[in-house]
Amino acid sequence: MILYPAMDLIGGSAVRLRQGDFDAVTRYPTAPAEALDAFAEAGAAWAHLVDLDGAKAREPRQHALIAELARGSRLSLQVAGGFRETDQLARMFDAGVARVVIGSLAVERPELVNDWLDRFGAERITLSLDVRLVDGEPMVSTAGWTRDSGRSLWDVATAFPAARHLLVTDIGRDGMMAGPNFDLYRRIGERLPKVAVQASGGVSSLADLDRLDTAGAIVGKALWDGAFTLREALAHARA
Repeated sequence: MILYPAMDLIGGSAVRLRQGDFDAVTRYPTAPAEALDAFAEAGAAWAHLVDLDGAKAREPRQHALIAELARGSRLSLQVAGGFRETDQLARMFDAGVARVVIGSLAVERPELVNDWLDRFGAERITLSLDVRLVDGEPMVSTAGWTRDSGRSLWDVATAFPAARHLLVTDIGRDGMMAGPNFDLYRRIGERLPKVAVQASGGVSSLADLDRLDTAGAIVGKALWDGAFTLREALAHARA
């Protein structure tokens, strides 16, 4: 399992949100470049970066910073936030970003996203679907969790036959330190066996990493708040 230490960015600073609420922000003093260096020193190969300003505005806001970080980092970066146009993806790839994450746009403009998968290659794009459980079914939310798409995870995911990477966040678990939704990820593995699934939301202990049976896991709050170290997490992810 690939462990992706996560860093969310607002105004050039590392932050965490509680349940996606921009009014519930925890700010961290570590500079983003220093954080990436620390991830690499701990043994990470990847990091997951989110331009929260861009995600909120639905347009690039911190892409210049992310490009700078990509050029100077030893890590493979997976980046998200505000991607709407083809040239925005090309700019990230030119800067050395390994993968770009596409969220709401996969629901709103699937034809464009399928074109990107063809143009840039399935290894360079991660689809990101945020879900709420409704009567046990994972229903996709968009626009920073503020809109219910009315479509299930299964319906949206199967619209992208070429996709190889899928990041799924259980909104109810994100930032809550309550543990991942293991049953949800088991079901995804059974129903979408051809994609490499990244679990996001709720990882709070090393035992959670031991239990996860996914290709990857995004870990943010638990690392930043010191529930365990990145070295410890990496050891459990590789076990």
